Amino acid sequence: MPKTHSPYPAEFRQQIIELVRAGRTPAELSREFQVTAQTIQNWVGQAARDAGQPLSAKEGLSTAEREELARLRRQVKQLQTERDILANSPRA
Repeated sequence: MPKTHSPYPAEFRQQIIELVRAGRTPAELSREFQVTAQTIQNWVGQAARDAGQPLSAKEGLSTAEREELARLRRQVKQLQTERDILANSPRA
C-alpha cells in the first residue's frame, strides 16, 4: 500500500479514467497529460475494482477493502504490543 498521497487530485484521476472509458488509450493520454501509461492503467483498474467490476481474473481489493485491511493491521499490531506488555509485567 502506498505510504504517500497521490500527487494527482482525485478530480484529475477521474477525468483521465472517463477518457479511457470513452475510448482513448492510456498511451495517448500519457503523452498528452504527462502521466505514465502504467499509472493510468492502475487508476482504471482500481476504479473498476471499486465499482465491483474487475478487469481480469486477477482481482484486487477495492479502496474500501484496502483501508479496512490497513486499519485492521494497525489494530492487530496495537493489541500484540499490549499483550506483550501485559505478559512481561510483574504479577501481584
